[in-house]
Amino acid sequence: MTTESADRADALFHALADRTRRDILRRVLAGEKSVSALAATYDMSFAAVQKHVAVLEKAGLLTKRRRGREQLASGDVTAVRSVAAMLAELEQVWRGRIERIDALIAAELDEHPED
Repeated sequence: MTTESADRADALFHALADRTRRDILRRVLAGEKSVSALAATYDMSFAAVQKHVAVLEKAGLLTKRRRGREQLASGDVTAVRSVAAMLAELEQVWRGRIERIDALIAAELDEHPED
């Protein structure tokens, strides 16, 4: 993994580590939402919601565009898929270890069937 891709992974998982940001991401993946409308759904200040949106945007999980005075946010499915791919890669590492442990146990049982 390059430093750039490691930095990107850090940004993605940092953004997804927060419950509110995951909820915002779910909402904007379902369809474009104004940041004002998002802020109205949370028991926190508009500025706090803007900060959460900024973290998601910095990680590349959502994009924003302006329509007049309104900021509209949309989820980026490609970025979400990249997170899924990273997790699948980690799962493969784990499964490989489990398979090697199973093979060692099976070999041990073949050598010493009565133990």
